[in-house]
Amino acid sequence: MNVLITGASVGFGKEIAKVVCEKIKDSNFILLARRGELLKEVESELKAIRSDVKVELIVSDVLDFANLESKLKDKTIDVLVNNAGLALGQDLAQECSFKDWERMIDVNVKGLSFMTNLVLPGMVKRNNGHIINLGSTAGSYSYAGGNVYGGTKAFVEQFSKNLRADLLGTKIRVTNIKPGLCEGSEFSLVRFKGDKSRVKDTYNNANALTPKDIAEAIYFALSQPARVNINSIELMPVTQASAGLKVIKNEL
Repeated sequence: MNVLITGASVGFGKEIAKVVCEKIKDSNFILLARRGELLKEVESELKAIRSDVKVELIVSDVLDFANLESKLKDKTIDVLVNNAGLALGQDLAQECSFKDWERMIDVNVKGLSFMTNLVLPGMVKRNNGHIINLGSTAGSYSYAGGNVYGGTKAFVEQFSKNLRADLLGTKIRVTNIKPGLCEGSEFSLVRFKGDKSRVKDTYNNANALTPKDIAEAIYFALSQPARVNINSIELMPVTQASAGLKVIKNEL
């Protein structure tokens, strides 16, 4: 089983690789991320888990389409994990930077779409494959400051459903993983642009999910019998729930 993971150097991507390597004994990996030194560390960890694992590293931005096409177009990919993504800021829409919005759309929508478009024809030709998209509860539940980030994750949810419709009649599976509050990755550090105090406030006493929780959910989807497609898995810590509708009772 050849597994391609984007955003594989840290956080979810790294933990997904480790869990799959340990539990699926014939798994080999193509790991894609921008930071080569961190990718090499992940490779070492995988080889410590299983000495026979084959690992190929691709140092690239997920938006470097020409480079990725040249390196991946002839690869046999059995599992694509579209993990690369980010949030930038949590300001109200009227206070946001359009550059931040544009970057989120580029990575979360265009990057994920490109990788799928690149890998999917080979899966269809072989009539075999599984696409795992990393969505978010932010794509299902609105909150102040979620604006474009939530919009990009709503795209991931609908795109995943539409892929299933397009692939009906094939053996290819599509799963959308939708985590809630999750600690232990660089997500909030990137979102708050290095403000460690805001990161600390986000997770303080929250007993949040961990990247391993997400990786185990992905392994669950991968390990089902071929007749079973897990459409989506939404997971939150027990300390989190959707908040419902908010009402402002003052006169406007």
